[in-house]
Amino acid sequence: MTGRSDGESLPGDGVAGPGREPQDSVPTPGGSPDHDELSDAELLRIHVAGDATAFQTLFLRHRDRLWAVALRTMHDREEASDALQDAMVSAFRRAGSFRGGSAVTSWLHRIVVNACLDRIRRNRVRRAQPLEPGDDRDLNLVASDDPTIGVESAELADAVQQALGRINADQRAALVLVDMEGMSVEEASVALGVPKGTVKSRCARGRARLAVLLEPLRNVS
Repeated sequence: MTGRSDGESLPGDGVAGPGREPQDSVPTPGGSPDHDELSDAELLRIHVAGDATAFQTLFLRHRDRLWAVALRTMHDREEASDALQDAMVSAFRRAGSFRGGSAVTSWLHRIVVNACLDRIRRNRVRRAQPLEPGDDRDLNLVASDDPTIGVESAELADAVQQALGRINADQRAALVLVDMEGMSVEEASVALGVPKGTVKSRCARGRARLAVLLEPLRNVS
């Protein structure tokens, strides 16, 4: 990880990395059982007020989905881990800016997606490196309007994962949220910070590109 001094403990330390899943490591270990009864907005509010474990509870509640979004968007486990770390540090520090105009989950997704896209652009990544075989085993990748009906699910998952790495990063982010995370266009619009029409067009273009890339798998028995 970069951008931090030695010994500094930040939310998301060890959230993920090559060959492992996100770990339970946020600002402070442990948390109050009472926190599990609080809503996301309440957890964020008491975190801002100084509660030592509220953000940890919030992060662990949504960790798996946030990690999936980062991995699918970055298409690289190490880059996804770094992007998720960047996002959680940002969310931890900027929690006071949340105004409740959207769901906390949408706010978190937006921060994660932005961190991913920032990292892609900063590294001038044009075509992400493919995941190692099996790295997508827990992601259940299934695209909407799937152009590869009849292909075995495992083969489809691998093919979609490879194809995702070859499409535009903005289109990929929209597809990840709408087709893979099951967000509505409106929710994705909030998470991405773009108009609903932009989400629709990015999804349409991304699906069209995926269909072309996956064409060789049609009717494979």
